[in-house]
Amino acid sequence: MSMAVGELFNPRSIALVGATDKSGWSISTLTNLRTHGFRGPVHLVNPRGGVVHGEQAHRSLSDIPGQVDLAYVMVPTTAVLPVLREGAKLGIRHYVILTAGFGETGPEGAALEAEIVDFARENDLTVLGPNGNGFINAAADVTPYGLPIPSPLLRGSVGVVLQSGALASSVLGFAQARNVGISLLTSMGNESLVTVTDVIDYLVDDPATKAIALFLESVRDPAAFSRAARRALLAGKPIVALKIGRSRLASRTAQAHTGALVGDDNVIDAAFRQLGVVRVRSLEDLIITAGLLAEVGPLPGPRIGVVTPSGGASEIIADRAEDEGLELPAFAPETVARLREIVPAFGTVQNPLDVTGYVLIDRTLLGRALEAVTADPGVDAVMLLSDLPRVAPPDPAPVYAMFSASAKRIAEAPMPVVVVSNVLTDVTEFGRDVQREAGFPYVAGGIEHGMHAVGAAVRWSRAYRAAVEAADGAVPAKAVASAPAAEAGTGVWAEHRAAALLSSAGLPVVPGELVYDEESAVAAAVGFGYPVVLKVAADGLGHKSDVGGVRLGLSDARDVERAYREVVAAAAAVPGAGRVGALVQPQRGGGVELLVGVVRDPAWGLTLAVGLGGIWVEALRDTALRVLPVDAAEVRRALDELRGTALLRGARGTEPADLDAVAEVVARVAAFAESLGDDLESLEINPLLVRGSHVEALDALITWRDRDGR
Repeated sequence: MSMAVGELFNPRSIALVGATDKSGWSISTLTNLRTHGFRGPVHLVNPRGGVVHGEQAHRSLSDIPGQVDLAYVMVPTTAVLPVLREGAKLGIRHYVILTAGFGETGPEGAALEAEIVDFARENDLTVLGPNGNGFINAAADVTPYGLPIPSPLLRGSVGVVLQSGALASSVLGFAQARNVGISLLTSMGNESLVTVTDVIDYLVDDPATKAIALFLESVRDPAAFSRAARRALLAGKPIVALKIGRSRLASRTAQAHTGALVGDDNVIDAAFRQLGVVRVRSLEDLIITAGLLAEVGPLPGPRIGVVTPSGGASEIIADRAEDEGLELPAFAPETVARLREIVPAFGTVQNPLDVTGYVLIDRTLLGRALEAVTADPGVDAVMLLSDLPRVAPPDPAPVYAMFSASAKRIAEAPMPVVVVSNVLTDVTEFGRDVQREAGFPYVAGGIEHGMHAVGAAVRWSRAYRAAVEAADGAVPAKAVASAPAAEAGTGVWAEHRAAALLSSAGLPVVPGELVYDEESAVAAAVGFGYPVVLKVAADGLGHKSDVGGVRLGLSDARDVERAYREVVAAAAAVPGAGRVGALVQPQRGGGVELLVGVVRDPAWGLTLAVGLGGIWVEALRDTALRVLPVDAAEVRRALDELRGTALLRGARGTEPADLDAVAEVVARVAAFAESLGDDLESLEINPLLVRGSHVEALDALITWRDRDGR
């Protein structure tokens, strides 16, 4: 599809089908093509012929002399398919369908859309839309877009892909206001054929694009999206995404604690992190962050040196740096000595550096301080707080000179320099002119959005380096062997069946013996050695504790007999419990209890949750998520994200856990869950006991999907 999409976005001739003076869409589309540089012929098609928009119109596509590369379709809903039929006979392969009234309106519209899709596939047509505004290929001056494009159209290196036509103009206007140039902007419409993933693939290969900004209402094909996102990451092209819509996972998974911890939005967060996709929460952050990433590329690390003309701004930056996981290291002694010669005596040399308001007197002060900080060996990148000028003074020459000098220092700096303004305001025409003439770099709008963008850039850079190293084989992923696929079950498998299945796969499970009378329970306890644990065992009974079905610390035969009678009696009263017995296990103590759960997300598939377990699961909700597959290295990174990781590392003198051993076991559990196939709904170990290098499942629960896939 990528070659066809490339041809779609780069036509040499265009026909506007349904052109009419009565339509604002038609007027805007032609105006955009005429005023923003399209050099090929634009043909107007109206069934009545005559003069449209002051030009002679053709009655049909067939009347147009010469080849048409792109048909921009604005006819009524029921007339769209006839246009495609006529165009296909003429060899027109690429279409933008502006017309609405298809799948977005209900079953009748969906049927019409399905006819278009079937016909397009049968005839190898490329279709963007329907129900979309078109696209703006600013890099190639091709602008078949149905809403007014503000002037000047800023050409740059950010590709923008939107699943919202209504927001497209706002995004374009904001990008212009912040001096962010675009390479391509597409309004996807219903994605009947050309999808977001197709456009991402095109932008990855597009030399004019350095960063990709997405507005997503849904990820329609997670597998295809993942492939495209990995391509972008390896190509060094950051994807920044604003994904809207949040919901909880369906209640089918309520038998497992994991179902309460894994929501659709949380899974998307996890998937995006694994794919190196930067997720943002606002349209402003979408454009500002993409603009910054397109400008600076990968940052070497999180250690940021900050140069500002404001003490108050320095304090805001310090607070936000902590939020974003950025480090503000103390300057090296040689940097401090150099800065003391530059900064006025009443200033304090520290990071963030406030060079003081003396910049109003000495226009070289900020630039000289920047030069000193960019030479610091303990800093990975420098953030310069600088606003573009808004109003031209009577003599603007010194302003141009100052920004030119700063631009030269930034260009010659031995490390990346990120420029951020104090607040988020529009860049004025004078500011735009100064930036252009001085060669001054992109300015991220406002400390709040700018710091978020810097933090995002550092996180993306880390993911990019890891992806490249893995692809080069520098850090090979450790393989995780999985057991042969087990036969799927039905319903809920309580611990005695779930644990047996895990054990058969070679996973570490606490030993246990299933018994159906008091005498056998005592014999099992003697075999294990006291103290023991006794748990009710019954098919269809998920959480044993809910019916008082667990007894701990049983130290003799009398305790075991009494416990057996009590738990069996409690479970027998539960409807549908089936045959009731008990599971006897040796009692374990000490260590840290973890939850390891795998649950099926409706879109992304099997998802791993790992976090603090036992009774604290839902109270603390300290969980890290990963979309499968994962290896031990990825699990280790997930463990490091937990707030409770200090417990695993040996807080307050306790025995530290062997985190590599934990990660290995969790990765094996995840691989085994995958081997169970599409019938698995969820698999949960809670708790997984971790004591030093000893890792052992103490309880397990498996839920199978209905055979019809529900």
